[in-house]
Amino acid sequence: MRKIIFATSNEGKMKEIREILEDLDIELLSLKDVGYDADIIEDGETFEENAIIKAKTVMEAIGEMVLADDSGIEVDYLDKAPGVYSARFLGVNTSYTEKNQYIIDKLAKAKDNERSARFVCVIACAFPNGEVITTRGTIEGLISNKIIGTGGFGYDPIFYVPEYQCTTAQMSSEQKNQISHRGKALRDMKELIIDRLA
Repeated sequence: MRKIIFATSNEGKMKEIREILEDLDIELLSLKDVGYDADIIEDGETFEENAIIKAKTVMEAIGEMVLADDSGIEVDYLDKAPGVYSARFLGVNTSYTEKNQYIIDKLAKAKDNERSARFVCVIACAFPNGEVITTRGTIEGLISNKIIGTGGFGYDPIFYVPEYQCTTAQMSSEQKNQISHRGKALRDMKELIIDRLA
């Protein structure tokens, strides 16, 4: 069975990824599974650059096909911040409860469409032959005026999707995977991988 490493140690993210890629005939491993714990310096200025840095760094260290994602939330009222800094926003040790409340507080005067935001996810795949491909998925929504829901992780409790009338933290994992930025980017990547493994 073909091994694919996903360059993350985030269990919440791995759960989502395994659900989306479950019908691929592969063994999907996390960085923790392969014992890789070196720090990767993500100094790119775009989601694409950071995803490629992660995928290539791990592929060169391990010699297997590696998937990596860079994802985050862009809040239009905050000039698309936190963007590529979403994970490090307000400091890496700051809880997402604090990060989410900070964004809500910053948008206290924002009305209706002024609260527009999107989740962005770029998936990069680095192959041992040196080829690198990327896919991008987005989902549009609004920043809610309070933290709602206990599902998902990260900024899910403040990301309100009007057509579903709930935050992504209130959705089932199946529903979220169908519409999420990561789900879209991963499904597109899955098609590209199937073509290359055929």
